[in-house]
Amino acid sequence: MSKHTAEVELVETPVAELVQTKGHAGSEWLSRYSTSLMNVFGTPQRVLVRGAGCLVWDADGKEYLDLLGGIAVNALGHAHPFVTSVIASQLATLGHVSNFFTSPTQVALAEKLLELTHAPAGSKVFFSNSGTEANEAAFKLARRNTGAGDTKRSKIIALEGAFHGRTMGALALTAKEAYRAPFEPLPGGVVHIPFGDIAALQAAVDDTVAAVFLEPIQGEAGVRPLPPGYLQAAREATTKAGALLILDEVQTGIGRTGKWLASEDAGIVPDAVTLAKGLGGGFPIGALITMGEQTSSLLSAGQHGTTFGGNPVATAAALATLHALESQDVLANATAVGAHLRSALAAVPGVTEVRGEGLLVGFDLDADVAPAVVHAALDAGFIVNSPGPRTIRLAPPLILTAAQADTFLAAFPAILQTAKDAQ
Repeated sequence: MSKHTAEVELVETPVAELVQTKGHAGSEWLSRYSTSLMNVFGTPQRVLVRGAGCLVWDADGKEYLDLLGGIAVNALGHAHPFVTSVIASQLATLGHVSNFFTSPTQVALAEKLLELTHAPAGSKVFFSNSGTEANEAAFKLARRNTGAGDTKRSKIIALEGAFHGRTMGALALTAKEAYRAPFEPLPGGVVHIPFGDIAALQAAVDDTVAAVFLEPIQGEAGVRPLPPGYLQAAREATTKAGALLILDEVQTGIGRTGKWLASEDAGIVPDAVTLAKGLGGGFPIGALITMGEQTSSLLSAGQHGTTFGGNPVATAAALATLHALESQDVLANATAVGAHLRSALAAVPGVTEVRGEGLLVGFDLDADVAPAVVHAALDAGFIVNSPGPRTIRLAPPLILTAAQADTFLAAFPAILQTAKDAQ
């Protein structure tokens, strides 16, 4: 046995023993969770141990159709063979190098994102580890857009219902009071205006505004798309005022809506876009894309950074994910299966409204039973999410088949009735 092989076994054996799932029930793992992990997420709904495609299994052996995809993260489902092989290969070659160096995968991924987003000449990419970090970078970018006149731009506009993350800058942009209140005072200068109100937007954007942050579809607010014409109005208002238009596509980007960017049909060029979630196919990575030379020059050397962002493994994972999405025509599948889901859900008794695009779907119920629906769905073998008391959100892997969607559609009326009966 070689020295290298012996070292690998010494590492692998204790780890395998620590996470051995055979013979350990989910209740035992949950008990250990409660005594060892910080209670910021509440009690986990299940202990998941394995996944394949759109399916996952818990510690007790029960199978679930994953219709949440890690909250729009697992774009290619679980354990995608190509992505996992690329990650393993890259990790065995070069794992981490710090931001004093670069790697071929980092450069290639930046070039690919600029291509997919049709970024103009002079555009650049900054890599982070998550969506909230990408939005923190965008917040700092906005702070640099102070203007050169007597009136300094210091105000940042966001929308009521917005969710941009939980770190301090991103939290200042986030509208939900329950998230904000325990941590105030937050970074100042952020003003939240009514969602979807073009007149309110036009009135708010003046020469004191440094940037406007928008989600094309507000996922955490229940999958609420901006109304037609809103992005165009935002582009016109920000251009006139010298403000940046920054689009948070952390949840909506990378094929989630059947397009690389949910905003691409609006016919505008934003000043910056943030990405994460589906970009790494499950591996943590985020990105800030700055559009054009002027915006890209706002942050200079030393003004922002990250230890792990853009590391070779994360960027290799993202390159593999993008290649699979392209080569397997996954975006077309997201469009078709998403349309099928929304159409069928709209016909279910008790469903009052269906929203979304591609495989980002939100639908409202005729009673405040959404949390109970989540529990009933789990018992029936489906993973869904309730961002509000009457709202269910679906963000499954983009490889979800129509047949898989139909199993949920067939089961949902009974799930809804079970939830109502439990109230």
